[in-house]
This record gives sequence, structure tokens and C-alpha cells, in this order.
Amino acid sequence: MTHMLRAGTSARSILIAATCAAALSACGSVHATSGTAASARPASKVSLVIQEKARPGAKAKQWTLRCDPVGGTHPNAAAACRALLHAKHPFAPLPAHMMCPMIVAGTKTAHITGNWFGQHVDSTFNQRGCGNMRWTKIGQVFN
Repeated sequence: MTHMLRAGTSARSILIAATCAAALSACGSVHATSGTAASARPASKVSLVIQEKARPGAKAKQWTLRCDPVGGTHPNAAAACRALLHAKHPFAPLPAHMMCPMIVAGTKTAHITGNWFGQHVDSTFNQRGCGNMRWTKIGQVFN
């Protein structure tokens, strides 16, 4: 009888050990879709392409900007992200039927495309009339 008890205990121990081994091997079984270092970086909540022209007909300067986390080729990405993240509705169009001053503050124009917290962005900025209010709101992005 003692011999039968040992056999049952031994089988139970093997079953427990096999279950633990299966559980441990499953812990590392999820693989990344790409082995590159870039895939380890979290996706940015803001990913933009910024093109700026000093004047009509001039060659455009172009940068990329990522925010949250900060990155891209923008010369001062941290300041640009701060300006964007603190601006209320930075890509909202101007209200219709708004009276605007006929003041030209500069000849620069900019075009921003990309993704802003899941929303598609395709917006043009300038320094003329009401456009200057939008330019001033996020001006750090263009400098």
C-alpha cells in the first residue's frame, strides 16, 4: 500500500511540475511584430509634417514633429510641442463671417499635415489678417 501511495504522489508531482513549466514558457511567447529598436518606442499622440515658406515662391523648409513623446526633426521640438499642447484648438479654422484687420504681419506661410490625437490635420497658416491670430497662437512651431 505504501508503494501505491508513492506512485500517486509521484504522478501528482510530475503533473504539477509540467503545469508550472507550461505556464512559465507561455509567459514569454508574445513576440513583437518587428525586431527594430523603433518598434520599442511608444507611438506618438501627435505626428506632424510642417512646411514653412519665408515668402511666396521661396523653397519650403520642412520638419517633422512628434509630441507625447517629443521627437522629430524640428529644431526645437520640445518648445514646439509645448506651444501646441497649450494652445486651445490649434488647428481650428477661423470662424466664418469674422471681421479681420487688413494687416500683413509678414510674408511667411506654413502648411501642417499629420495626426493630432487621432484626428487628421491638414491646415494652412499665414501672417495676414485673421490668419496672423492663428499664426501667433502656435508661432513656436514655425520658428
